[in-house]
This record gives sequence, C-alpha cells and structure tokens, in this order.
Amino acid sequence: MIDDTPSSTAAPQSRWQFAVASGILGWVLDAFDFFVIVFLFDILSAHFGVRKRDIVFTITLTLAMRPIGALLFGTLADRFGRKIPLMVCVAYFSLVSLASAFAPSYAWFAVLRALYGIGMGGYWGMGASYAMESTPVRWRGLFSGILQSGYPFGYLLAAIGMLTLAPAYGWRSLFFVSVGVAALVIVMTAFSPESLAWKEHAAESVGTLFKTVGKNWRIFVYLLALMTMMTSLSHGTQDLYPDFLRSIPVVAKTNVLGMNIVYGAPIIYNIGAILGALLVGELSQRFGRRRAMLFALAVCILSIPLWAFGTTVAALLAGSFIMQSGVQGAFGVIPAHLNELSPDTARSLFPGFVYQLGVLLSSPAVAIEYVLRDHLGYPKALTIFELCVILTLGVLLALGSERHGRSFSSRAG
Repeated sequence: MIDDTPSSTAAPQSRWQFAVASGILGWVLDAFDFFVIVFLFDILSAHFGVRKRDIVFTITLTLAMRPIGALLFGTLADRFGRKIPLMVCVAYFSLVSLASAFAPSYAWFAVLRALYGIGMGGYWGMGASYAMESTPVRWRGLFSGILQSGYPFGYLLAAIGMLTLAPAYGWRSLFFVSVGVAALVIVMTAFSPESLAWKEHAAESVGTLFKTVGKNWRIFVYLLALMTMMTSLSHGTQDLYPDFLRSIPVVAKTNVLGMNIVYGAPIIYNIGAILGALLVGELSQRFGRRRAMLFALAVCILSIPLWAFGTTVAALLAGSFIMQSGVQGAFGVIPAHLNELSPDTARSLFPGFVYQLGVLLSSPAVAIEYVLRDHLGYPKALTIFELCVILTLGVLLALGSERHGRSFSSRAG
C-alpha cells in the first residue's frame, strides 16, 4: 500500500468543491436519464405501437454503446483537459435523451437511445477522474462512495419523478427536468478549476495515451476482470429481484410505502445501497480499498439467507436492504480504487474504458441467472450465482494490489 503523505498535507485547490460536485451530480443525472426509460416500458410500448420487449431491447443498445463513449470521451479528457469534454458530454447526453422523448418513430427512438449510451459511457471516466483528482486525499474514500451512490440515487429520483411529475405533467416532463439539471452541471463545471493532476501529466498526443494503456496491459486485464465481476454482482442482485418477489404469491400482493412491493422494495434497498456506498467508501480511506471491499462482500454473504430464503416480507426487505448495502458498499470504493491504480496520463480513459467494458462483458449475467432459475428455482439460482461471483471477487481482491492514498499531483491536496 502506498500513502503519499505530502499530498495529504498540501493545501487543497481553490473551488475544488465545485469540481467534485459537478462530477457527482453529472453521474446522478446520467443514472436518472437511464432509469426513466426503465419505468416507461409500458407507456413507450403503447406510444410507438411496438412490443414491450422492443423497448427493453433499447436498454441493451444503450449498454452496448457505453464502451465506445468511454473510449471517445476518455481520450478527449486525457488529451485536452477534464472541464470542456465533461461539459460537452453532459450537454450531449441530456439533449439526446430529451430528443428520444420526442422521437417520431420506434426506429428513431432506438437510434437515439444508442447514441445516449455513448454519452452515458463517456461520463463516468471523466467524472470520476475529475472528482477524485480534485478531492483532498483525506476525503477521497468518502467522496468515492458519494460519487458511486449517485447511480442508485438517480434510480430513486427517477422513481419519485414517475410518482409525482409524470401524473401531473406527463411523462415527457421528466426529460425537461434532466435538461435543467444538465445546465446546472455545466455552470458548476465552468466555475471549477481545471485538474492540477491533468495539467501535470497531460498526454502529448492521442498516440501517447494508447501507448500508455498498452504498457499497462496487465493491470488493465486485472481491473477488467474485477469490473466484470463487480457489475455481475450488482446486476445479479438487482435486475431479477423484483421478478423474484413477484414469483412469491403472498409477497406479491403486499404493499410497501403505499405501493406494490415490486416497486416499493427497490426504493428501500436503494436507500441501503446509498448508505453502504458512503460507509464503505469512508472505511476504505481508513483501512485500505481491498479490505473495505472484502468487508462489504462478507456483508453480502451474511445477507443471503434473508435475501433469497426469507419466509416473510420483513425478512426479504431486510435481506435486500443489507445485500445492497454490501453490494454498493463494495462498488463505492471503485472510483477511488480504479483511479489510484490507473496511469497518470490516462486517468480518464483507463478507468472509464475498463469500467464500461466490464459492464459489457457482464451483460449475460442476468440471462445466466434466469436459466439457473428454470432448473433450480429462484432462491437457489440467485444464491449459487452470487456466491460464485462473490468468491471470485474475493480471490481477485486478495491477489490484487492497491495504491491507497496515492498522490495524483504534487501540487494538490
């Protein structure tokens, strides 16, 4: 473990809070724009006169384009600075998302959601590097958790928007809200300082960037394996869980928070996800990135009896809350961990591309779980799949390395 003490005693850069806030808020907005579509499957299916599964397919298009966005915008951010590419990316994905709400046909809608995926994939690498480079080292773990918790928080805001704005002003109103938030992110970024770490380590050319990635191929492959398993853990515990609850007759008829449990439970366990990301992110600052993540994985294992085999609604809600606290707790360490292990000259491209490729490679996870369900039933299928993922992650973390507290710039706090 490396702890560069001079960085922790240096004065933080002026207005660093604006840079960190813009990185975090942009990721919340990105998740919000993504999850709005998840809540609109039935409405969009009727609007375009297509099957529901055709709308669901556009989610696949969005996810498949994310690595392209990470490659494109990550390269721009490492070559020309964090601020301008970040503002361009936010404006791009928010306007494309708004345009998709007014698509004249399903074909246009599908194309626009694919184009949106480029922006979604491009944002994380830039936002994470900008936030982590701007945050004083002593706060890096906490703000790593805050950044990553933006994803479940965006999910929550999309759900709240569907319950409040959509009934009053129509479903398209949600996309106008996102454009307003995007404008706020752009203004905050404009008032933020450019990253000192980028100024110190800026790549001389695009070719230099790709040479840097090539020279660090071993750590790239390791982090790709780590992110494939991490996203398998996240999607494997979330995506089918509402359907699992729906498959239990007594549970499926229960109301939670004034709504059916299929919709109420995700709100509860996403609150757990946010709290877990904040807590474990801070723990990683004190005890190291890998130890904190291993602790979070242990929490996941302990939650399985209630999460998959609970016999009451209370047990299932408690299990899902604890499970997501562990899952997103481990994920909350990822922004700091990936940035600390990435080479200086490619700190936007390297972690962003690894992250999004991991998303792509883990995309069959839910399908594998569903096949297991057909043969073993939901409880055993969820348990076997997640235990395999958690144990694999444990091995990767045990054999891996970290650079906890690494200094990104000799001039920043």
